[in-house]
Amino acid sequence: MKKYILAHDLGTSGNKASLFTVDGKLVGSQVFAYDVNYFNGTWAEQDAEDWWKAVCVTSKNLIESTGIVPEEIGAVSFSGQMMGCLCVDRQGNPLRKSIIWADQRAQKQVAQIEEHISQQDFYHIVGHRNTASYGVQKLMWVRDNEPEIYEQTYKTLNAKDFIVYRLTGKFYTEYSDANSVACFDLNKLQWSEELISYAGIDGDKLPEVKPSTFMAGGVTEEASKATGLAVGTPVVLGGGDGVTANVGAGSIRPGKTYSCMGTSAWITTTTEKPIFDPQMRSVTWAHVVPGLYAPNGTMQTAGGCYSWLKNTICMLETVQAKEQGRSPYDLINEEIEKSPAGSNGVLFLPYLLGERAPRWNPDAKGSFLGLKAETTRADLLRSVLEGVTMNLAICLDILKTQVDIDEIMVVGGGAKGRVWRQIMADVYNTRIVVPTVLEEAGSMGAAVIGGVGAGIYKSFDAIDNFLEIADVQEPNPEAVKAYKPVRELFDECYCALEKVYKKMN
Repeated sequence: MKKYILAHDLGTSGNKASLFTVDGKLVGSQVFAYDVNYFNGTWAEQDAEDWWKAVCVTSKNLIESTGIVPEEIGAVSFSGQMMGCLCVDRQGNPLRKSIIWADQRAQKQVAQIEEHISQQDFYHIVGHRNTASYGVQKLMWVRDNEPEIYEQTYKTLNAKDFIVYRLTGKFYTEYSDANSVACFDLNKLQWSEELISYAGIDGDKLPEVKPSTFMAGGVTEEASKATGLAVGTPVVLGGGDGVTANVGAGSIRPGKTYSCMGTSAWITTTTEKPIFDPQMRSVTWAHVVPGLYAPNGTMQTAGGCYSWLKNTICMLETVQAKEQGRSPYDLINEEIEKSPAGSNGVLFLPYLLGERAPRWNPDAKGSFLGLKAETTRADLLRSVLEGVTMNLAICLDILKTQVDIDEIMVVGGGAKGRVWRQIMADVYNTRIVVPTVLEEAGSMGAAVIGGVGAGIYKSFDAIDNFLEIADVQEPNPEAVKAYKPVRELFDECYCALEKVYKKMN
């Protein structure tokens, strides 16, 4: 009988391998960090061999540290960074470093596609805008700038797809990562011949698309020696990290909604059909649960704003926290509680790195507005958390136009503070639920996908065994009322400054 499931979460800064029992208990985890090469202002690449090394090292270390028998692992599955472009040859060897999600070099290729199709029409096929963030535009860049690499390319892969190949010798991707290539028809769940034609790429360079629960094959003898996994261990495709977390946060049926509060942040729900916003402010992903979709709004800097606050305005708290053996965020939160809902009229626009949803404006800047002589330090600090939350609230409102949402599960580092969770409840006017484990949504989602794919679980309802609720916070009616005009003013302030941002560049 199989006792365990191994999940690999291939992120931007490293891989986290997590071993779960089949009844949802975390046995142990291992992390292996790797580098990103940022250069030329907007370029970002990684060495795919670093991903493979990370998977090999963490798998071996995890098996050794837990003392389990490799044959007791019933499945290996993945959560992986999306929107990349790794060109490999017929033997699966990388032909160049992977152009990752953060890379923005393919602006000319975006314009090439726009010569054939409008943003609105593109959005209604893919569920996303035509931007340089996605995989097909990056492959077009390779074609235009490195033709010898393009000609040798047999397949273009995302991170987890490359690891699946290394483990099984098979080339596959699944719906969520195919969606991140941005020449995928979201409605038909297949590569779009129309967009492939407009992009001018060879469609044969795209891998075969299967559901997230598809078993690609078993671990080969060569991969077994490298990873310590037993030969024949089932390898299940898994999903892109932003969507795999849906499962890990329990968003597996229509209306179930979660928010991930990391350096960036997003709100995602689950629906039976894509949500197409007339202003194209939201995006829709193919869900890893077959037959469902994951409409989403992602902002650039959420926890990133909180970190900026700590590192600039709150250096005193950082020093005091070190002396007291506490987290500086605990001291910051104590100060925030001295300011009321609305921060006594201070507004913070959280656009420190431009903005994705709902603004889609790379020129947007961060700012404090409404400062007065009587403004306190507590007002400044509170306004930062409120500004992030009000920006996310716009994304939530878009989803609410088509989905009834009365509860949001919040995960990620930003969910640790009770103060911020109460601000969320009040700004959203929605119940906030927090699980006991905040930073394992991707790993737990991958584990459940693996379990379903390997026949260990009958359905995705198995996530209920992984999730335990630690706290529930209800909206405060007085605060909800206080935030309503503040939210309207927040939006007006952004619109008033929109023309100024471009001049500031």
